[in-house]
Amino acid sequence: MLVQKGLRSLTTTKIAPIHPGEVLMEDFIEGFGITQHKLAVAIGVPPRRINEIVHGKRGITADTAMRLSRYFGTTPGFWMNLQMR
Repeated sequence: MLVQKGLRSLTTTKIAPIHPGEVLMEDFIEGFGITQHKLAVAIGVPPRRINEIVHGKRGITADTAMRLSRYFGTTPGFWMNLQMR
């Protein structure tokens, strides 16, 4: 898309949405200094589920959102909104 501004023109580029797994890994798992395995055990899910979310191979379900919100002190909506992007 090209936007005219006087004599200059600006090009807008679309940025790919960030997968919720990237937020989970960078802001929460690394931010809290825990491992994927420790998180999985703590919230009662298979470690593979967390790994697949982190690597963008799986989305966050309502059940996983609820478990993550309880562990990290967020809301389920926080995780579901990331998934909707």
